[in-house]
Amino acid sequence: MPQISANLLIPESFQVSREDIAGQIGLIWELIKVPLIVPLLKLCVYICLAMSLMLFMERVYMGIVIILVKIFWKKPEKRYNWEAIQDDVELGSSNFPFVLVQIPMFNEKEVYKISIGAACGLSWPTDRLVIQVLDDSTDPAIKQLVETECKRWASKGLNITYQIRENRTGYKAGALKEGLKRSYVKHCEYVAIFDADFRPEPDYLRRAIPFLVNNSDIALVQARWRFVNSNECLLTRMQEMSLDYHFKVEQEVGSATHAFFGFNGTAGVWRIAAINEAGGWKDRTTVEDMDLAVRAGLKGWKFVYLGDLQVKSELPSTFKAFRFQQHRWSCGPANLFRKMVMEIVRNKKVRFWKKVYVIYSFFFVRKIIAHMVTFCFYCVVLPLTILVPEVQVPIWGAVYIPSVITILNSVGTPRSIHLLFYWILFENVMSLHRTKATLIGLFEAGRVNEWVVTEKLGDTVKNKAAADAKNKNNIKAPPKRLKFKFTDRINTLELGFGAFLFFCGCYDFVHGKNNYFVYLFLQTITFFITGFGYIGTIV
Repeated sequence: MPQISANLLIPESFQVSREDIAGQIGLIWELIKVPLIVPLLKLCVYICLAMSLMLFMERVYMGIVIILVKIFWKKPEKRYNWEAIQDDVELGSSNFPFVLVQIPMFNEKEVYKISIGAACGLSWPTDRLVIQVLDDSTDPAIKQLVETECKRWASKGLNITYQIRENRTGYKAGALKEGLKRSYVKHCEYVAIFDADFRPEPDYLRRAIPFLVNNSDIALVQARWRFVNSNECLLTRMQEMSLDYHFKVEQEVGSATHAFFGFNGTAGVWRIAAINEAGGWKDRTTVEDMDLAVRAGLKGWKFVYLGDLQVKSELPSTFKAFRFQQHRWSCGPANLFRKMVMEIVRNKKVRFWKKVYVIYSFFFVRKIIAHMVTFCFYCVVLPLTILVPEVQVPIWGAVYIPSVITILNSVGTPRSIHLLFYWILFENVMSLHRTKATLIGLFEAGRVNEWVVTEKLGDTVKNKAAADAKNKNNIKAPPKRLKFKFTDRINTLELGFGAFLFFCGCYDFVHGKNNYFVYLFLQTITFFITGFGYIGTIV
């Protein structure tokens, strides 16, 4: 068979020796750069700048509102009818409403005693309190431990019930829904929900329930989370900075301006009638708490956030657990937005501006734009402009606006202001996973309903530290070796982006004019730290 000449298939300009592959690639790059790459990258820059402006205006708006709230707004106790429920010797406990406390659990060996003990320690008449432990554990040994703990408290006169299901259908939403169906809770008017690592103070119900009793239009009272392990490592410090802004600004602004915010899934008290009117718990997304809040808000119910009512909780202290949590928290809202946006638009029970707030501010900017612009702009588009010098990013978009947004985000945790720069780098890394999860939620891709329960350690770390300190004084104590597989730490996605940013940084160092390499090298280091799984070990 006659051989086909290479000249017939490949133009002479592309015929180079194997040793000159780099030259061939360079030639192809030059041919497609001007007509294709430059216009496409310019479009990406414009889109990212538009998203940055949207996020910037959102942060400035919330910053202005939170200042006005702190200076001029009355506290919730003054804005709504609030009067403490008094103990009465003659009436006994009859003036206290029946309250159900639900504690959903799943293999919570390290924290089950803490959460059950905190619920049983609530200052509320025992004959008006029903505690329901909803255990979906798959480990028989853990189930036995939890049941034994419930029986121990029941023997002390507490009305506590250990509840299990045959399967985990609906995960947490399914457990909460099943719990409300039980006949022994039908007389309860309100339900307080605490995840397994949450520890309410004894006066929690006495401070929250009066809002519901004295205001018939309030459906939810949400308390703030306070983190008992925020100083454990650098990872927990970074999480504290992000969540403090959420609670101190986002939740406060939503409560003060529209009496609406997303239920945080725990440390809140619901009016059971409002849950039922909104359609009950649904498991169509991984954010069943936000789903219920949006549906109840569309029915006209109001929410109250109490920033000075704090409930102790635990932050994920391993990067693996944090990644799974962030996937759920990013994928779920995007998927819920997809499912409910038209329902919100068509709703006639709430004001026009409240619908605008929910669609634009609550969902679109905070749950979608905030993740995507951080990753796309600072981890993809900006580094690519170094390789394509024909595309310029204005200084206000690359430096000024991000700086203002960062400063506004940091107001929630002033004690960590010295960690602000590293927090930016860490948030850029996490934006990779949040953007991926957001796209999965928007397009309902494979992992859209993935639910991995966040690992909780309780007092394990503290007890281990105490034991280690004790062993230092005991020379007979055998040394303990930390066992782990190095491959379990490896996160290839972070390492891949770290390599990409390192290449762009080196190129900018040699050929660039904007000195972006300083940022790129620091961002590279952060990607490598997380890529090798060491972020959770840095104290």
